[in-house]
Amino acid sequence: MNNLDTTNPNNYTYLTKHLEIHILGGIKVNKLESLRVTVSVQKLKTQSIVRHSIDLYNDNQVEKFVRKLAERLTIGTSVVRKTLQELTHELENYRFLLLDKQEQENKPFYKELSAIEEKEAKAFLKKRKLLANTNEYIGKSGVIGESINRLLMYLIFTSRKTSNPLHCISLGSSGAGKTHLQSKVAELIPEEDKVEITVLSANAFYYFNRTELQHKLILIEDLDGAESVLYPLRELQSKKRITKTV
Repeated sequence: MNNLDTTNPNNYTYLTKHLEIHILGGIKVNKLESLRVTVSVQKLKTQSIVRHSIDLYNDNQVEKFVRKLAERLTIGTSVVRKTLQELTHELENYRFLLLDKQEQENKPFYKELSAIEEKEAKAFLKKRKLLANTNEYIGKSGVIGESINRLLMYLIFTSRKTSNPLHCISLGSSGAGKTHLQSKVAELIPEEDKVEITVLSANAFYYFNRTELQHKLILIEDLDGAESVLYPLRELQSKKRITKTV
């Protein structure tokens, strides 16, 4: 029975009744239109080995390689051709598995509340003096002082979940603690909901996909480093989208 062993990501092994094949360096998953591999082919019970780089989707390359293997290893072309076809099929299936795994790993993580946590959250939201209680917990989390500003900033940050989020700019003299307050309140927001930026290039916002910034908190540490993106930023705030024609 043929078996593709991918235990070693840099050296797959494919074993048949007649041949032992090693795929050196694995396979690339970013070019589905080709299946370029470097193989080492050995006839069982012999010392003859043929090493070759080939695109298994290129029929002309495959046919030349079939004849080369048949001649070098003294084996029938039909056996070699069938083996390469089966190997191609196995590698195709494995590449799709790698793509699925990669897609799952790249999906953003969203923490789901347990039933108990959800019940406690709803009970908290139904209590009287919600804003005062929220501000008290913000203080307990380590955001000391600035009681009005910290609550206001937290409410603005949480508005990211609405269709018309609020925005804020912290103004003050140098060393007044603007950045510290922003960073401390931002620690109360889930990591997957934040985009923290120190310096932006002029076209930075045009490289995000359509939903990448949706319901996200964009934190810009210093506007001096973001002057070139103020226009697209304002467009995002007002129109909820930006376009650019090159």
